[in-house]
Amino acid sequence: MNIVIIKYNAGNIESVNNALNRQGVNAEITAEHEKIRKADKVIFPGVGEASTTMDYLRKQGLDELIVSLKQPVLGICLGLQLMCAHSEENDTDCLGIFEEKVKRFIPNPGEEFITKVPHMGWNAILDLTGDLFKGIAENEYVYFVHSYYAEKSEHTIATCNYINPFSAALHKDNFYATQFHPEKSGTVGAKILDNFLKI
Repeated sequence: MNIVIIKYNAGNIESVNNALNRQGVNAEITAEHEKIRKADKVIFPGVGEASTTMDYLRKQGLDELIVSLKQPVLGICLGLQLMCAHSEENDTDCLGIFEEKVKRFIPNPGEEFITKVPHMGWNAILDLTGDLFKGIAENEYVYFVHSYYAEKSEHTIATCNYINPFSAALHKDNFYATQFHPEKSGTVGAKILDNFLKI
């Protein structure tokens, strides 16, 4: 199987690659359009800031390429947010694969010291549906690091509660995305990556 991790100006690419290696999967990290287009599966990870990353994707023509892909694509963390329509982070128009808007967490009054932003650490996911979560039990814990979140919608296939309920994962057509980091989520995350590779 030909697995490609999209190379661009966002962090966490090596962590995803290392997680796949631990599962005996060799992926290619590349920004070459033809290699991405021909891959069996594409992973679009990311840790960073929305506006500068979208500017980079546009300059490299990766924005139009990603939207046009027909094979299974998995966005991770910033990857999920960039696959949405718009982010409040520096008022950024994103790829628009999902219609959802990405908003900043705002702690409830008086709870600023309880629910800090960013949302960082292990939290439970629930309302799991679809192939990505085969064999995953409700309320399993996965690892999050983010200050922005996608709203819940018809595309939500997992939710998480932090300050308010939000989309922990999305799915539309051949596009899948997780707000959490499966590559940092132990055996549960490894199972989710394996499920994606079997789609």
